Amino acid sequence: MKSIGAKLHDKPFPGCRHQEMGSDDYWRCYARHLVSSIYHPVGTCKMAPDSDPMGVVDNKLRVKGVTNLRVADASIMPLVTSGNTNAPSIMIGERAADFIKEDHL
Repeated sequence: MKSIGAKLHDKPFPGCRHQEMGSDDYWRCYARHLVSSIYHPVGTCKMAPDSDPMGVVDNKLRVKGVTNLRVADASIMPLVTSGNTNAPSIMIGERAADFIKEDHL
């Protein structure tokens, strides 16, 4: 990158102007402001016991208070996983298939 004259952006990020530009504290501040998980949302329909008022589905992925409806995607995870959500989402789908088969065989 040096051979083409590339360099880091030299204008301070507005939310981090209180830190010395380029310092470790500056980059920590920068990361806290700009890091997000917009591509792997979870928890919008979390699985939880009946005692949790924020729970939407039970341990068989059935929507509480609604008959014949299940949710089988990453939205049932109460917290985002430390890795990519693809494998856990596949597992959730597989478990949902098992639950449906159990109920209808």
